[in-house]
Amino acid sequence: MAVLEIDQIQVLKDNYVYLVREPESGLVAAVDPSVHEPVLARLAEKNWRLTHVLNTHHHHDHTGGNLGLKAATGCTVVGYGPDAARIPGMDVRLADGETYRLGAAAAKVIAIPGHTLGHIAYWFGEASVLFCGDTLFALGCGRLFEGTPEMMWASLSKLRGLPDATMVYCGHEYTQNNARFAITVDGGNAALVARSAEIDAARAKGRPTVPSRLGVERATNPFLRADAPELARGIGMEGADPVSVFAEVRRRKDKF
Repeated sequence: MAVLEIDQIQVLKDNYVYLVREPESGLVAAVDPSVHEPVLARLAEKNWRLTHVLNTHHHHDHTGGNLGLKAATGCTVVGYGPDAARIPGMDVRLADGETYRLGAAAAKVIAIPGHTLGHIAYWFGEASVLFCGDTLFALGCGRLFEGTPEMMWASLSKLRGLPDATMVYCGHEYTQNNARFAITVDGGNAALVARSAEIDAARAKGRPTVPSRLGVERATNPFLRADAPELARGIGMEGADPVSVFAEVRRRKDKF
Protein backbone atom coordinates (compact mmCIF):
# COMPACT_ATOMS: atom_id res chain seq x y z
CA MET A 1 0.00 0.00 0.00
CA ALA A 2 1.23 3.47 -0.90
CA VAL A 3 2.09 5.64 2.08
CA LEU A 4 2.15 9.42 2.09
CA GLU A 5 3.71 11.71 4.69
CA ILE A 6 1.55 14.82 4.98
CA ASP A 7 2.50 18.05 6.71
CA GLN A 8 -0.20 20.68 7.18
CA ILE A 9 0.67 24.40 7.12
CA GLN A 10 -1.87 27.05 8.09
CA VAL A 11 -1.30 30.31 6.19
CA LEU A 12 -3.04 33.62 5.63
CA LYS A 13 -6.12 33.66 7.86
CA ASP A 14 -7.50 30.14 7.51
CA ASN A 15 -5.94 28.49 4.44
CA TYR A 16 -4.21 25.14 4.54
CA VAL A 17 -1.26 24.23 2.35
CA TYR A 18 -0.27 20.56 2.41
CA LEU A 19 3.20 19.17 1.87
CA VAL A 20 2.93 15.61 0.61
CA ARG A 21 6.00 13.36 0.57
CA GLU A 22 6.09 9.98 -1.12
CA PRO A 23 8.83 8.25 0.90
CA GLU A 24 9.90 5.63 -1.64
CA SER A 25 10.93 8.22 -4.24
CA GLY A 26 11.42 11.21 -1.93
CA LEU A 27 9.21 13.33 -4.19
CA VAL A 28 7.44 16.18 -2.39
CA ALA A 29 4.38 18.12 -3.57
CA ALA A 30 2.80 21.28 -2.20
CA VAL A 31 -0.97 21.22 -2.58
CA ASP A 32 -2.57 24.63 -3.22
CA PRO A 33 0.23 26.90 -2.01
CA SER A 34 -1.35 30.27 -1.18
CA VAL A 35 2.03 31.86 -0.51
CA HIS A 36 5.56 30.58 -0.95
CA GLU A 37 7.56 31.84 2.04
CA PRO A 38 6.00 29.65 4.78
CA VAL A 39 6.20 26.65 2.48
CA LEU A 40 9.90 27.17 1.83
CA ALA A 41 10.48 27.63 5.56
CA ARG A 42 8.71 24.36 6.41
CA LEU A 43 10.58 22.51 3.67
CA ALA A 44 13.86 23.72 5.18
CA GLU A 45 12.78 22.61 8.66
CA LYS A 46 11.97 19.13 7.41
CA ASN A 47 14.91 18.95 5.01
CA TRP A 48 12.54 18.10 2.16
CA ARG A 49 13.10 19.18 -1.45
CA LEU A 50 10.00 20.37 -3.27
CA THR A 51 9.47 18.69 -6.64
CA HIS A 52 5.81 19.41 -7.46
CA VAL A 53 2.90 21.78 -6.92
CA LEU A 54 -0.58 20.27 -7.20
CA ASN A 55 -3.34 22.84 -7.74
CA THR A 56 -7.05 22.09 -7.33
CA HIS A 57 -8.33 25.38 -8.79
CA HIS A 58 -7.22 28.81 -9.91
CA HIS A 59 -8.15 31.08 -6.99
CA HIS A 60 -5.22 33.19 -5.82
CA ASP A 61 -5.37 31.89 -2.26
CA HIS A 62 -4.57 28.45 -3.73
CA THR A 63 -2.08 29.41 -6.44
CA GLY A 64 -0.42 32.60 -5.15
CA GLY A 65 2.74 30.74 -4.15
CA ASN A 66 3.18 28.83 -7.42
CA LEU A 67 5.68 31.11 -9.12
CA GLY A 68 7.71 31.80 -5.98
CA LEU A 69 8.06 28.07 -5.31
CA LYS A 70 8.91 27.36 -8.93
CA ALA A 71 11.58 30.06 -8.94
CA ALA A 72 13.11 28.79 -5.70
CA THR A 73 12.98 25.05 -6.38
CA GLY A 74 12.36 24.42 -10.08
CA CYS A 75 9.30 22.35 -9.14
CA THR A 76 6.75 21.10 -11.67
CA VAL A 77 3.34 22.80 -11.46
CA VAL A 78 0.40 20.48 -12.08
CA GLY A 79 -3.27 21.38 -12.62
CA TYR A 80 -6.38 20.96 -14.71
CA GLY A 81 -5.60 21.38 -18.39
CA PRO A 82 -8.68 23.37 -19.45
CA ASP A 83 -7.91 25.94 -16.73
CA ALA A 84 -4.23 26.36 -17.64
CA ALA A 85 -4.64 30.04 -18.54
CA ARG A 86 -5.70 30.81 -14.96
CA ILE A 87 -3.10 28.74 -13.06
CA PRO A 88 0.33 30.40 -12.82
CA GLY A 89 3.30 28.42 -14.06
CA MET A 90 1.46 25.26 -15.05
CA ASP A 91 3.69 22.60 -16.62
CA VAL A 92 1.48 19.49 -16.57
CA ARG A 93 -2.10 19.63 -17.82
CA LEU A 94 -4.36 16.99 -16.33
CA ALA A 95 -7.67 15.61 -17.59
CA ASP A 96 -10.67 14.29 -15.69
CA GLY A 97 -10.27 10.60 -14.90
CA GLU A 98 -6.52 10.61 -15.49
CA THR A 99 -4.11 9.01 -13.04
CA TYR A 100 -1.18 11.18 -11.96
CA ARG A 101 1.76 9.59 -10.18
CA LEU A 102 3.84 11.09 -7.41
CA GLY A 103 6.53 8.46 -7.19
CA ALA A 104 4.91 5.22 -6.01
CA ALA A 105 1.62 6.96 -5.16
CA ALA A 106 -1.13 7.29 -7.75
CA ALA A 107 -3.79 10.01 -7.67
CA LYS A 108 -7.00 9.83 -9.64
CA VAL A 109 -7.97 13.22 -11.04
CA ILE A 110 -11.66 13.97 -10.44
CA ALA A 111 -13.31 16.98 -12.10
CA ILE A 112 -15.61 18.61 -9.54
CA PRO A 113 -16.95 21.89 -11.01
CA GLY A 114 -19.19 24.18 -9.00
CA HIS A 115 -17.00 26.43 -6.86
CA THR A 116 -15.11 27.13 -10.09
CA LEU A 117 -15.64 25.54 -13.49
CA GLY A 118 -12.10 24.16 -13.56
CA HIS A 119 -11.94 22.59 -10.08
CA ILE A 120 -10.41 19.14 -9.59
CA ALA A 121 -9.63 16.82 -6.70
CA TYR A 122 -6.71 14.45 -6.24
CA TRP A 123 -7.70 11.09 -4.77
CA PHE A 124 -4.81 8.93 -3.63
CA GLY A 125 -6.93 5.81 -3.23
CA GLU A 126 -4.30 3.43 -1.84
CA ALA A 127 -3.34 5.99 0.79
CA SER A 128 -7.01 6.88 1.53
CA VAL A 129 -6.29 10.59 1.00
CA LEU A 130 -8.38 13.19 -0.85
CA PHE A 131 -7.27 16.74 -1.63
CA CYS A 132 -10.47 18.52 -2.63
CA GLY A 133 -9.63 22.24 -2.42
CA ASP A 134 -12.75 24.33 -1.88
CA THR A 135 -15.41 21.95 -3.20
CA LEU A 136 -15.94 19.86 -0.06
CA PHE A 137 -15.15 21.28 3.37
CA ALA A 138 -15.44 19.68 6.77
CA LEU A 139 -19.19 20.12 7.36
CA GLY A 140 -19.49 22.42 4.35
CA CYS A 141 -18.94 23.07 0.67
CA GLY A 142 -17.62 25.95 -1.38
CA ARG A 143 -19.66 28.87 -2.66
CA LEU A 144 -20.91 28.57 -6.22
CA PHE A 145 -18.82 31.31 -7.81
CA GLU A 146 -18.89 29.87 -11.32
CA GLY A 147 -21.05 26.76 -11.35
CA THR A 148 -24.67 25.82 -10.76
CA PRO A 149 -26.38 23.85 -7.97
CA GLU A 150 -26.75 20.94 -10.41
CA MET A 151 -23.00 20.95 -11.07
CA MET A 152 -22.06 21.18 -7.42
CA TRP A 153 -24.45 18.45 -6.28
CA ALA A 154 -23.06 16.17 -9.00
CA SER A 155 -19.49 16.98 -7.90
CA LEU A 156 -20.23 16.39 -4.23
CA SER A 157 -21.98 13.16 -5.12
CA LYS A 158 -18.80 11.96 -6.84
CA LEU A 159 -16.76 12.68 -3.73
CA ARG A 160 -19.41 11.20 -1.45
CA GLY A 161 -19.06 7.92 -3.32
CA LEU A 162 -15.42 7.43 -2.30
CA PRO A 163 -14.63 5.00 0.55
CA ASP A 164 -15.64 5.93 4.10
CA ALA A 165 -12.04 5.69 5.31
CA THR A 166 -10.90 8.46 2.95
CA MET A 167 -9.30 11.37 4.81
CA VAL A 168 -10.55 14.70 3.47
CA TYR A 169 -7.91 17.43 3.24
CA CYS A 170 -9.78 20.60 2.30
CA GLY A 171 -8.58 24.14 1.68
CA HIS A 172 -9.73 26.03 4.78
CA GLU A 173 -10.37 25.86 8.52
CA TYR A 174 -14.06 26.76 8.30
CA THR A 175 -15.44 23.86 10.33
CA GLN A 176 -16.65 25.59 13.48
CA ASN A 177 -18.76 28.09 11.56
CA ASN A 178 -19.94 25.34 9.23
CA ALA A 179 -21.08 23.32 12.25
CA ARG A 180 -23.05 26.24 13.65
CA PHE A 181 -24.85 26.58 10.34
CA ALA A 182 -25.39 22.84 9.89
CA ILE A 183 -27.26 22.66 13.19
CA THR A 184 -29.77 25.22 11.85
CA VAL A 185 -30.82 22.92 8.98
CA ASP A 186 -30.16 19.45 10.42
CA GLY A 187 -30.47 19.90 14.17
CA GLY A 188 -32.21 16.55 14.62
CA ASN A 189 -29.07 14.74 13.47
CA ALA A 190 -27.55 13.33 16.67
CA ALA A 191 -24.23 12.59 14.98
CA LEU A 192 -23.99 16.20 13.85
CA VAL A 193 -24.79 17.56 17.31
CA ALA A 194 -22.10 15.37 18.86
CA ARG A 195 -19.58 16.33 16.18
CA SER A 196 -20.31 20.02 16.69
CA ALA A 197 -19.40 19.71 20.37
CA GLU A 198 -16.18 17.91 19.49
CA ILE A 199 -15.28 20.68 17.03
CA ASP A 200 -15.85 23.39 19.63
CA ALA A 201 -13.61 21.52 22.08
CA ALA A 202 -10.86 21.09 19.47
CA ARG A 203 -10.91 24.74 18.43
CA ALA A 204 -10.90 25.89 22.06
CA LYS A 205 -7.55 24.10 22.35
CA GLY A 206 -6.29 25.55 19.06
CA ARG A 207 -6.36 22.19 17.30
CA PRO A 208 -7.23 21.87 13.60
CA THR A 209 -10.44 20.12 12.57
CA VAL A 210 -8.97 19.11 9.22
CA PRO A 211 -8.56 16.46 7.92
CA SER A 212 -11.88 14.75 8.52
CA ARG A 213 -13.05 11.25 7.60
CA LEU A 214 -15.39 10.96 4.62
CA GLY A 215 -17.71 8.53 6.41
CA VAL A 216 -18.21 11.17 9.10
CA GLU A 217 -18.86 13.83 6.47
CA ARG A 218 -21.44 11.65 4.78
CA ALA A 219 -23.32 11.28 8.07
CA THR A 220 -23.10 14.90 9.25
CA ASN A 221 -22.39 17.33 6.39
CA PRO A 222 -25.72 18.81 5.21
CA PHE A 223 -24.33 19.45 1.74
CA LEU A 224 -23.80 15.71 1.30
CA ARG A 225 -27.27 14.97 2.66
CA ALA A 226 -29.51 16.84 0.22
CA ASP A 227 -31.17 13.54 -0.67
CA ALA A 228 -31.88 12.67 3.00
CA PRO A 229 -35.66 12.90 3.61
CA GLU A 230 -35.16 14.14 7.17
CA LEU A 231 -33.02 17.07 5.99
CA ALA A 232 -35.55 18.06 3.32
CA ARG A 233 -38.33 17.80 5.88
CA GLY A 234 -36.38 19.90 8.35
CA ILE A 235 -36.15 22.83 5.93
CA GLY A 236 -39.76 22.54 4.78
CA MET A 237 -38.99 20.88 1.44
CA GLU A 238 -40.29 17.37 1.98
CA GLY A 239 -40.45 15.48 -1.30
CA ALA A 240 -38.29 17.98 -3.20
CA ASP A 241 -35.52 16.76 -5.46
CA PRO A 242 -31.96 16.75 -4.06
CA VAL A 243 -30.71 19.56 -6.31
CA SER A 244 -33.47 21.86 -5.07
CA VAL A 245 -32.76 20.94 -1.47
CA PHE A 246 -29.03 21.47 -1.98
CA ALA A 247 -29.65 24.87 -3.62
CA GLU A 248 -31.80 25.99 -0.69
CA VAL A 249 -29.23 24.87 1.91
CA ARG A 250 -26.50 26.66 -0.03
CA ARG A 251 -28.66 29.80 -0.28
CA ARG A 252 -29.16 29.78 3.48
CA LYS A 253 -25.46 29.26 4.12
CA ASP A 254 -24.60 32.21 1.87
CA LYS A 255 -26.68 34.42 4.17
CA PHE A 256 -25.63 32.85 7.47
